[in-house]
Amino acid sequence: MRMSDIIEDFIKDLLKEEDELEIQRNELAEHFNCVPSQINYVIATRFKPSQGYYVESKRGGGGHIKIKKINVTKSNLLMHTITSIGNSITAGEVDIFISNFLSYGIIDETQAKLLKVATSDNVLTIPQEIKDEVRANIFKNMLLNLVED
Repeated sequence: MRMSDIIEDFIKDLLKEEDELEIQRNELAEHFNCVPSQINYVIATRFKPSQGYYVESKRGGGGHIKIKKINVTKSNLLMHTITSIGNSITAGEVDIFISNFLSYGIIDETQAKLLKVATSDNVLTIPQEIKDEVRANIFKNMLLNLVED
């Protein structure tokens, strides 16, 4: 197991006890015998609003970090994703969204497979320079159809 995964699991275990957690970056880095930037990386990549977390981070004095688990409804998360995608998205970025949706029970395996296939490079047999734009349109429209009224 990678250090990033271990740190993520540790923080998530703490969040199971309470919906809000306040930690010191340096103390956490000492606990895991790593550099504070490793903690920053985990916080930035594993605890985003699209993953159901609100993070408040302050530099100095050991680096205070507050992480709050937010209750995100399926519709809210999908709409947030749709508005955050922009005009283009890579196949890799789509895969990350799909993985997050699966882990939070937003979509099931069948929906994940359909989203992945419909946005894959194999299906998009169009010039490379417009692939990411077309993929974004397809992905956003498919997500829009998953939003519950």
